[in-house]
Amino acid sequence: MLVTSPAGAPAVGLKYDERSGLLFVAGGPTRMAFIYDGKTGQSFDPIVLTTLDSFINDVVITQDAAYFTNSRQPELYRVPLEKNGQLPDSFQVGVIPLSGDYQFAAGQFNANGIAATPNGDMLIIVNSWEGALYLVDPATGEATLIDLGGGSVPNGDGILLQGKTLYVVQNFLNQVAVVEMSSDFSSGEVVDTVSSPDFRIPTTIARHGESLYVVNARFGTPVTPDTDYDVVLVPG
Repeated sequence: MLVTSPAGAPAVGLKYDERSGLLFVAGGPTRMAFIYDGKTGQSFDPIVLTTLDSFINDVVITQDAAYFTNSRQPELYRVPLEKNGQLPDSFQVGVIPLSGDYQFAAGQFNANGIAATPNGDMLIIVNSWEGALYLVDPATGEATLIDLGGGSVPNGDGILLQGKTLYVVQNFLNQVAVVEMSSDFSSGEVVDTVSSPDFRIPTTIARHGESLYVVNARFGTPVTPDTDYDVVLVPG
């Protein structure tokens, strides 16, 4: 057990920064980001991202910041980082209103998974309710709808970008969409879906070595001390 979450502080999306060894965690309805030492589990002071009704859902780390999504508000949050990935001694959370093509539906689950292009200049987010992907300029919040050629990714949850291939976990569909992106990430095509009888409402995905690992959330299953949870290995 690396971390025992504080009471009332669920851990949702998370990312590990190899530079600093810090683990960044999206805090769901707490409106907070939590940070831990990835080796010892030591906790740092929680970061309040917003005071609005929120569900802080996922996080991505770039060279100079950690960005968090909010499924209940049309905005992202930027936590600045030093070059070595450490938190500055003092900082302010940047609030990035989403604009441009972005569609927000009050009362629905909107922005969810988030990734960054290889150079970190642009962000990619999925809107679960809409089944759409957006390319976002983190400096302005302007979002451009990614053209999927008539395709969509409904129930999109966690996402993973590997080169020009974007994997989108589609939770209640029990599958992962494989999207081949254009060189500028402005368009893409859903070229495949990965499914498995072992998927039990998966919500996020990570890569280790040459394999993908998909996390089962089992939404709708009663949570008891005997409820089992697992990670599904997708080889190759």
